[in-house]
Amino acid sequence: MSMKQRSNSRKFHHRWKRKFSTLILLVFCFLIFALMESQCSRIKMLKLIKPSMQKPKIAFLFLARNRIPLDMVWDEFFRGDAENSFSIYVHSRPGFVLNTKTTRSTFFLNRQINDSIQVDWGEASMIEAERILLRHALMDPSNTRFLFLSDSCIPLYNFSYTYDYIMSASTSFVDSFADTKEGRYNPKMHPVVPVDTWRKGSQKRSLPEFWRESSPPTDASKEHNCIPDEHYVQTLLNQKGLEKEITRRSLTYSSWDFSSSRDPQRRGWHPVTYRLADATQNLIQSIKAIDNIYYETEYRREWCNSKGKPLKCFLFGRKFTRPAALRLLNMICWSVLVVGGPLNGQWVDCERQLQLVNSRATCPLLRNRGSKIMGSSAVVGDCVSTAQDTAGKGATAHRRWVFCLVVGPASNEMLTRF
Repeated sequence: MSMKQRSNSRKFHHRWKRKFSTLILLVFCFLIFALMESQCSRIKMLKLIKPSMQKPKIAFLFLARNRIPLDMVWDEFFRGDAENSFSIYVHSRPGFVLNTKTTRSTFFLNRQINDSIQVDWGEASMIEAERILLRHALMDPSNTRFLFLSDSCIPLYNFSYTYDYIMSASTSFVDSFADTKEGRYNPKMHPVVPVDTWRKGSQKRSLPEFWRESSPPTDASKEHNCIPDEHYVQTLLNQKGLEKEITRRSLTYSSWDFSSSRDPQRRGWHPVTYRLADATQNLIQSIKAIDNIYYETEYRREWCNSKGKPLKCFLFGRKFTRPAALRLLNMICWSVLVVGGPLNGQWVDCERQLQLVNSRATCPLLRNRGSKIMGSSAVVGDCVSTAQDTAGKGATAHRRWVFCLVVGPASNEMLTRF
């Protein structure tokens, strides 16, 4: 073979090797690209699937001045959830931070929103603050229920009962009724807000998601002593034709009956404030016993029920001072330890599983080393005992709560001391 032929042969082999190498490289790049696309698609799919697998959550939206003064009550309440079924958002004054110096509850640490505004009572700024809270809550697709609460609200039941109550409801709860007697309606609002669509109600509510997109009906709502936070949402829902799609009552109890108040100066446009002397077991049980609400201006009685079954009207109460809430913390029964019967040794929800008998006389029995109870019905001791656990002299004491004890349906069963 001549030199020229050998040279051409080498060139041919080199060209073939380069083409083959290029082909291999292209195939490799294609496989890498396909693998990356597959991984991206899988990640996107997981992101789409994950929200649906996440248990639906309740967003608790607190409108506070600064700190949450009743955080110790809410701490016990939120401890009843073991499935990450709630979110917390707090609107405080601008610059306020919920840290270890301003709250003792880990549930509220850093839960303040970062774009809060200065809020004045009875002004449109309260509406804007609620809109900001709702906007933050809607960023989490797992949040499916939204509860507005003040910093003076307390829960009346444990978390599981509250969660089941709210999640089983097919409508939003918005306190709404016709009321033009107090002179808050300004004729200048017409025709944007006709008088027959004017509504009033509590600002503690559960709202439909469209509220995020809405704007106030009219700037005139800020005039003539309107107090827009008690009218804005109710009137807007009525104008949107959605009033028939809501349950027209609040889940938060407020008392406007000042006849029993010991302090005549507590009367006015604010509801009754419950102080230490007011915080009794009878107060809590009287609120829990309410099964209907009468709206005098509409001659309407709203019965609290779901699908024909009677329900408790209220899940929360306001306005409670910190001393009153601390006292009530020792009275509200969150869970019970069953002694005897098929549920022996199990902690169960007071309200869901057992009949609650309101007898403070039972409490001393629960602190004794043992007493026999005769009878066929469930008996619940409505008392709380505390135990101090210390690591040694001078150590910090940690409270361990023991809420309730119950004797099962069989007779001659023993109440045990804990």
